[in-house]
Amino acid sequence: MDIKIIAYDPRYKSDFIRLNKAWLEEYFFVEPHDTAVFENIEDVILKPGGEIFFCLVDHEIAGTVAMQKVNDAVFEMAKLAVGKPFQGKKLSHYLMEACIAFAKAQKAEKIMLMSSTKLDTALNLYRKYNFTEVPLEETDYHRADIQMELRL
Repeated sequence: MDIKIIAYDPRYKSDFIRLNKAWLEEYFFVEPHDTAVFENIEDVILKPGGEIFFCLVDHEIAGTVAMQKVNDAVFEMAKLAVGKPFQGKKLSHYLMEACIAFAKAQKAEKIMLMSSTKLDTALNLYRKYNFTEVPLEETDYHRADIQMELRL
């Protein structure tokens, strides 16, 4: 199994949307804010200084994650998704490590994320990487009921 992490390439935009819609529809629903992000990936995530990473397994897109710049000190990790056939292979660890390395390279002080307590596997992953729970800020997402952060 050849695993590679790559940065955003417009030809993979549909994979970013496909992978994220799959988990959203399985556990929740696609919210208006999700749709706005999907329709404006470049403007919402990339142009302000963020990045999207993809995990390729044998040249096939298996997972993705976004890093949105909040300000010079903070990035938000969002839209972490691994396709069903690839789950259980620890690919999310490669994506997490890419996010942490990216934030450190940008001299960020912390990475924050919002999630749902229904997503046990995701929360366990975040805790494994030393994310800790903090008070939940106001959010546009109905599904978000937990906020976590990692101090760098």
